Amino acid sequence: MKRTRGRPRQYDEDAALQAAGEVFWTKGFSATSLDDLAAAMGMNRPSIYRAFGDKEAVYRKALMQFCQGMEAAFERTMLEENDIRKALASFYREALAVYTSGEQPRGCLVMSTAVAAAACHPEIQADLLNIIRDLDQKIATRLEQAREAGQLEASFDATGRAAVAQSLLHSLSLRARAGETPSRLRRMIKDGVETVVS
Repeated sequence: MKRTRGRPRQYDEDAALQAAGEVFWTKGFSATSLDDLAAAMGMNRPSIYRAFGDKEAVYRKALMQFCQGMEAAFERTMLEENDIRKALASFYREALAVYTSGEQPRGCLVMSTAVAAAACHPEIQADLLNIIRDLDQKIATRLEQAREAGQLEASFDATGRAAVAQSLLHSLSLRARAGETPSRLRRMIKDGVETVVS
């Protein structure tokens, strides 16, 4: 009988990264240990190294997984809704649902963890900047489409307002993590949409 080489993977990569992301989200990058990750991911430390790399590599992969989820939310809201005000409000509400999920609101995984880690980890800093620039571009493109459809003034600055639109996401994240009331955050969304598109 011919024996196959190696052993099949005994883990679900997506589930393992999601579990790791939960730990980083709660404890932050620096305070998370490999033992924390091993317990959450159901893998021993050598297996984590073989599958994902060191702690920073695990974190960066978990960060990208989170961003893919937020990109899907962007597509469901900003790209499927024709009215730009409704699209923005829907996107913010989906983001807020993520930011306030769990027993204790944790805000956005990116803003709650990568900002602090960026100061000492150049690759995480580069990831953070790329994430910010990518979302700026996505929002700007959507605002340009709304301008072309006549929903916004011809002189509307899509690029500048995209940065403003993203800044509201950051504020929602920070305030959610700080314990701001959901009613206040929903009010911010309503007022913020008008600020972006006015």
